[in-house]
Amino acid sequence: MTEQSTHRGLRSGLALLIATSIAGFATPTSAQNVPVPKPAPKAREGGVQMSAQDKVPMTTGATQAPPNPVIPNPNRNVPANVFATFDANQKAQAARVSSYLSSLQTLVGNFVQVGPDGSKTKGDFYIQKPGKVRFEYDDPSPIAIVADGSSLAVRDRKLATQDIYPLSQTPLRFLLSDRIDLLKDTNVVSVTADDVFISVTIEEKQALIGTSRLMLMVGTKDGQLKQWTVTDPQGYDTTVAVYNLDSSKKVDPGLFKIDFTNYITPAN
Repeated sequence: MTEQSTHRGLRSGLALLIATSIAGFATPTSAQNVPVPKPAPKAREGGVQMSAQDKVPMTTGATQAPPNPVIPNPNRNVPANVFATFDANQKAQAARVSSYLSSLQTLVGNFVQVGPDGSKTKGDFYIQKPGKVRFEYDDPSPIAIVADGSSLAVRDRKLATQDIYPLSQTPLRFLLSDRIDLLKDTNVVSVTADDVFISVTIEEKQALIGTSRLMLMVGTKDGQLKQWTVTDPQGYDTTVAVYNLDSSKKVDPGLFKIDFTNYITPAN
């Protein structure tokens, strides 16, 4: 495998985090297609193999060590009924998550990403609502993902390329909406809660692509975002756990600028 193809594969895998609902079927508005990767997921039996103390920290303040992302059971039973009904407690939990997401205007922190093959990458992220986000992956990854409010770019610094997608067609729009009521504005198919997490699963069905899901998890005790998992139409999970969160820090607007001129697509 050539170095260029290796980086293309890396870029495709990381792009899955954001563009899973369109990658592989829809064409980016510019630059190259980002194909959906099809690695063989590592077998995971018995659901989550973690104790409560191993899960994502519940508090912020002092600098935290990178958490161990909680990997969902690949055989979990997610209802497919678009008319799913929820009891009063589930509605209250979904409303709590909606209220938290709507209250955020900026959010800065670190993340750990686990790909479908179990590989881990780390980095920093910056959110400014509505619609703006930046993910900077630590070296040696050359990837950066930037959304400017309307478009989303997946950049590869080493190859000097970027793929552009409409932000409205990516799962991140739910996190970046100025205000959101999950039960009213999305197709929620599952709401669960335990002593550690409140989990809300959103399902999207698209005729040409298939069904994808986004599972949001917030801390039961502190109500803060802990992680999310994107499940692509092939059933592969990409999980991102966040930590060292700061919702009061001012964010440089320049972080969300997409440069449409300095990145080129090499000839095939």
